[in-house]
Amino acid sequence: MRVTFYGATRTTTGSLFLLEVNQQRFLLECGLFQGRRGETIERNRNFPFDPARIDAVILSHAHIDHCGNLPNLCRHGFSGNIYCTFATRDLASIMLEDSAQIQRADAEFVSKKRAKQGLPPVEPLYTATEAEMAVRQFVAINYDRPMPVGDGVTLTFRDAGHILGSAQVVLDIRENGRRFRYLFSGDIGRGNDDILRDPQPVEKVDFLQIEATYGGREHTAKPQSIEMLATLVSETLAQNGKVIIPSFSVGRTQQIVYELHQATLAGRIPKVPIFVDSPLSVNATEIYRLHPECFNDRIYKFLREVANPFGMENLTYIREQAHSMKLNEMKEPAIIISASGMAEAGRIRHHLKNHIGNPANLVLFIGYCAEHTLGAQILAGRSPVNIFGEPHPVRAKVASIDAFSGHADKNELMAYVRRLDGQVKKVAVIHGEESQCLAFAEALRQWRPQAEITVPRQGDTLEV
Repeated sequence: MRVTFYGATRTTTGSLFLLEVNQQRFLLECGLFQGRRGETIERNRNFPFDPARIDAVILSHAHIDHCGNLPNLCRHGFSGNIYCTFATRDLASIMLEDSAQIQRADAEFVSKKRAKQGLPPVEPLYTATEAEMAVRQFVAINYDRPMPVGDGVTLTFRDAGHILGSAQVVLDIRENGRRFRYLFSGDIGRGNDDILRDPQPVEKVDFLQIEATYGGREHTAKPQSIEMLATLVSETLAQNGKVIIPSFSVGRTQQIVYELHQATLAGRIPKVPIFVDSPLSVNATEIYRLHPECFNDRIYKFLREVANPFGMENLTYIREQAHSMKLNEMKEPAIIISASGMAEAGRIRHHLKNHIGNPANLVLFIGYCAEHTLGAQILAGRSPVNIFGEPHPVRAKVASIDAFSGHADKNELMAYVRRLDGQVKKVAVIHGEESQCLAFAEALRQWRPQAEITVPRQGDTLEV
């Protein structure tokens, strides 16, 4: 058996891993790459293998950097099953359609600029119809239910605690008279989440492929972060300013809504209008309510006995663009949560364009921003920043709270691996910027000095 690393190698985007065993080919993930425009187009349009020769895809969760290129894979000949959890299937169905709409809008925008230069138009990566067709190939499996997915390959999903439906991928392999267990961590949650269950420990692991988004960093302690959130929000609202929160539609939006709900109930922030301005976020929140099997005991009890944890009187979910545009006319203080979390697409760019120049406002990041994204540029202190191709000076206050990240930090990742049972002969560290992967690999060498620890580059192969 061998695994070839085609994405999320010394970076966090474009997860794509080819696993070959018993003359079969499986893909772990098929995500969109995000980065510099030229490289992004090239890597997303062209696969380094023949999609028609892939037997099955195994998907850990529904974030676009993990599932976003599936319609393109199917468009180019892949006809097999796409295995995931039930919640992942439901989330991916709305996220892929939303991604298709973004592809269409971006293609139209670029084509208009090319037309002025006498150049031919560009095509979107895939259409909404092709996204829907891809979802028809999804096969959903519950957690902890072993499922044969090929000759000598049995798949089991274990809860990863990252977003709703997120899973660790456990592969029990029978090859040439030997048996072993390959664990792909997916993205690992922090544990003690407000909404989700903790990552489940996995036993008898022989080979490990693990994410390292925060492999060399520690998050701020949760209680301090909640206090920081209340302080930042209250100070901004007291100045008659607006709080603009770029947020991923799945996971972070639901968590920040829950935190704002609790802070309002406790009187720690004033009761002002709160808007979730993202059709995808609205749809995702509805799917969250449909999957209480993913909730921890506390939120499950709150949902059943107290109230909807994702709703309150002063909270409005916005689908229509016309309603979204009216937010620009508001004079009173408010909180606006909008996708995307890295400010690379979606309505958040319009809110940043309209509000980032006002010193009374606050732009509050609550998740990870990959290199070269608009969010990363704002966090780095760049001013002006280009939004829709035009420079905008950054005068608003900018802050970041990483305790709401869905990714475990270095200490939480080490706690996760220490809970694993088994020999763990080889480890591949992926899904992190190079510095984070290398730092976590070094920590793993201290933990398991007899294991072979690698930080693969794009195209590297690990023999199992």
